[in-house]
Amino acid sequence: MIGLVITGHLNFATGYQSAVNAIAGDSEQVEYVDFLESMSTDELEQKIRAAADKVDSGEGVLFLTDIPGGSPFQRSAKVASEMTNADVISGTNLVMAAEACLERDGMELAELVKQVMETGIENIKSFQQELGAVKSTEVMDDGI
Repeated sequence: MIGLVITGHLNFATGYQSAVNAIAGDSEQVEYVDFLESMSTDELEQKIRAAADKVDSGEGVLFLTDIPGGSPFQRSAKVASEMTNADVISGTNLVMAAEACLERDGMELAELVKQVMETGIENIKSFQQELGAVKSTEVMDDGI
């Protein structure tokens, strides 16, 4: 099974932990690493590295981070670059984290990365745009 490390600024990771557990249950081979104000980036990297080692069963590790280019992303990318089968996705939303937990068993890392990213994009919605699409369909159904 692909291991997951979810990391981000402040309580991003542990906040996601409670939400992901509510959706997907308490998943194995998942570690959550917060980047707290009291931590240095070196301490963050040490925690990310330890989390990756803990979840890596040889089938790959996927790092899910919050902000592209932020310290959690940069340090995850550094750790991932030293591994044989790892990738990092930034801009993680809750549906992506839940999808990764639920769908990773039996998948190749590249396949999981593609699926998680597609799921994230597909689930970004604007209420007004969706409402407009429904109204437009209703008008067409009435033949006007």
